[in-house]
Amino acid sequence: MRPTLDALVLFGGLLATAPAAAQTYDPRYPVCIEIATLDGRTISCSFTSMAQCAATASGQAAQCYANPFGVQSRLPASVPPRRNR
Repeated sequence: MRPTLDALVLFGGLLATAPAAAQTYDPRYPVCIEIATLDGRTISCSFTSMAQCAATASGQAAQCYANPFGVQSRLPASVPPRRNR
């Protein structure tokens, strides 16, 4: 009786879990766009430059911003200049 109950609890738990959501911020692209629609908002990180994103956002209720999980966010904010001696 105990193994049957354990199996039912295990399978019930597996069926009750929700699917995982896809990652919104693609770390391969440094620029994201957020588009506001009547149904809500969508975020897409598929741009290689701010100009490319701005061209797509033109005429829409959208804004472009730097990808918070992109490659540039893992680099130091500023690199001190090298001094030759």
